Amino acid sequence: MFKSIPTFTPIKKNHLHVSTSLSSSSLDNVFAQDDVRLSVSQDESCSSLLAPGSAKLDTAWEDLGFEYRTTRSHLKMTFSTATNAWSKPVLVKEPYVSVHIGATALHYGQSCFEGLKAFQHQDGSVNLFRPKDNAQRLKSSCERVCMPFPSETQFVDAVQTVVRDNIDYVPPYGTNGALYVRPLLFGSGEKIGLSPADEYTFLIMVIPVGDYYKGGIKPVSAVVITDFDRAAPKGVGGVKVAGNYASDLLPNQMGKKKGFPIGLYLDAQTNSFIEEFSTSNFVGIVNAKDGGLQGGKYVTPKSPSVLPSITNKSLMTIAEDEGMKVEQRPISVSELAVFDEVVACGTAVVVTSVGKVVKGGDIYDFCDEVPGTTTMRLYDRVRAIQVGDEKDKFGWNVAVC
Repeated sequence: MFKSIPTFTPIKKNHLHVSTSLSSSSLDNVFAQDDVRLSVSQDESCSSLLAPGSAKLDTAWEDLGFEYRTTRSHLKMTFSTATNAWSKPVLVKEPYVSVHIGATALHYGQSCFEGLKAFQHQDGSVNLFRPKDNAQRLKSSCERVCMPFPSETQFVDAVQTVVRDNIDYVPPYGTNGALYVRPLLFGSGEKIGLSPADEYTFLIMVIPVGDYYKGGIKPVSAVVITDFDRAAPKGVGGVKVAGNYASDLLPNQMGKKKGFPIGLYLDAQTNSFIEEFSTSNFVGIVNAKDGGLQGGKYVTPKSPSVLPSITNKSLMTIAEDEGMKVEQRPISVSELAVFDEVVACGTAVVVTSVGKVVKGGDIYDFCDEVPGTTTMRLYDRVRAIQVGDEKDKFGWNVAVC
């Protein structure tokens, strides 16, 4: 259960004299701040860490929502094209970043991020859910916008390190919460002409969270967005770059004012095929004749403009394990009339039941106050694996301690 990974020890002020002109790429060599710590050992056992759920919050663990909360630290690494290497990771207390005014992330949107979660299991251990998949998706995003990326090993080690340092902020087993892990990689070097930066910053922040939507698995209403497109057919919809989410802010806020927590996007070319929800993949379910999963269908869009959700990938595997036929293909918006249940899925929301979808004057009803049986079965199984209640026969969990 216990795995030793790099830990961090404070560097004291009186050990070093530091020039105020140092660049961010020099942080792996010298520090003046008491709130920055450098990796120096690998022999700390998990028994020496604080207990998960022992941090003092202003809200009960069971009542957490999906919002920012200050934790002990975030992790930072920098990459320089001069050395073609990543700096050693450091843990930083203050939740602020000093960045050059000419940083490419600010001017040209050279930025991408990831999202994953750490869960406490009933045996007291803390585990990450599919971090290697996040490392591979980050790689894909970085390649699309010309940024270097940490190796899979560097990525997973960094995530384990920052979770260990904030282990007391991991919600306790049984509270339905998780420690949300947000890796962020962006161009921090200055460029005024359009070209990739010479320096990049990789940050990982962690936040204890509960349900993304109030009410948890309780069904929400969705509206089909027809006045805006999420992504162009040959654009960046299939990678997790920051700009994809900026473009959704306006239609998202417009939908919420009309009483719709989420919006559903169609393909930009024909506006006739379902792509994905604002922050989640779309899943349509056709139940078997007896209402069960065996023999039913799990249908999700196939499009280069859709971000491949790791949660959706997991649910597809579980659906097949339950005897469902999984279809990943183009889905006409008219097929909303065929589905028995509709689901929005992603790391933040996990599984959200969609009670109805509204498109103009058409209303597609799927459920009222209670999610469908297939939705609940898929949700229960993926959550059981994440929190250790079901044996992880797929090898998805990676131990932190």
